[in-house]
Amino acid sequence: MGTVAVTGATGFIGSAVVRHLLEAKRDVRAIVEPGANTKNLDGLNVERISCDVTDAKRMQKALSGCESLYHLAAIYRIWMEDPTPIWRVNVEGTSATLLAAKNAGVRRVVYTSSIAAVGLVDGGEADETCRFNLFDGNDYIMTKWLSERVALSFAEAGLSLVVVNPAFPFGPRDIGPTPTGKIILSMLRGEFPAIPPGGICSIDVDDCAMGHLLAEEKGRTGERYILGNENVTLKELYALVAKVAGIKPPRIQVPAAVAIGVALGMELWADRISHKEPNATYRATRYAMKNAFFNCQKAKTELNLPTRPLEESVRRAIDWFRTEGVV
Repeated sequence: MGTVAVTGATGFIGSAVVRHLLEAKRDVRAIVEPGANTKNLDGLNVERISCDVTDAKRMQKALSGCESLYHLAAIYRIWMEDPTPIWRVNVEGTSATLLAAKNAGVRRVVYTSSIAAVGLVDGGEADETCRFNLFDGNDYIMTKWLSERVALSFAEAGLSLVVVNPAFPFGPRDIGPTPTGKIILSMLRGEFPAIPPGGICSIDVDDCAMGHLLAEEKGRTGERYILGNENVTLKELYALVAKVAGIKPPRIQVPAAVAIGVALGMELWADRISHKEPNATYRATRYAMKNAFFNCQKAKTELNLPTRPLEESVRRAIDWFRTEGVV
């Protein structure tokens, strides 16, 4: 098989995809954001090209000769003092990169969206057919929804493209850390003394990466696949993290109104005083409180998505954070 390009190759999921491609004996070209932390690529036998994904001409050159493309480059943040970069990278970067892939003759594209681009079902589990209904979402949610629409438009126009929608990934090499990793870090650091309401859908980062490879091989063009495993309430997740880490879990469960108020306070403090990313924001808290639960059967059936227990993923994440001296 020919060379496969990976944007966002230095990131949490992207670097896991790179590792699994190498295990599959693929030749990998890592498209690296200028100035990015490349620690996750250390020691890996990959070709590296520094390129801004919003530069269509340079991206076309970077993708020249590539048979496949995994487009993972995105900013995954719940808050930015200036949200311009998240719109630029997530939306404009998707348009430029997919146009470059089309013009470069790339045969197959796996586009990494997010469960944030899928609508939620009140009191139930959403699936790939659910219409988007989160128009009050934060910049990350809105940009992932819009960029997925761009990607599906390319598929409708004839590009062999499949969409994957990762759930909340847990595991090693979360160098950011991502908002998902910060859930664990906040527990380890004792920054959340109370349990907020709500819940999420989880996936191990390496299972998620394998889902990408399986989507390239088995996914149907123009289809979306939710890469998720276990639905878990935040109360259950906090208890699991405490169990694995050997620490005491929070015992106070705060009402929804209080959780929203605290998150709003944190966000206002970040906006006006600290100018640093808060542990929680108003919109992100409202999203989790809706119980972001998903039915992941399509990916398990059509792609044979692997899924390991959440406890194993949490343990791997905690071990990595501790080994790296993050906590």
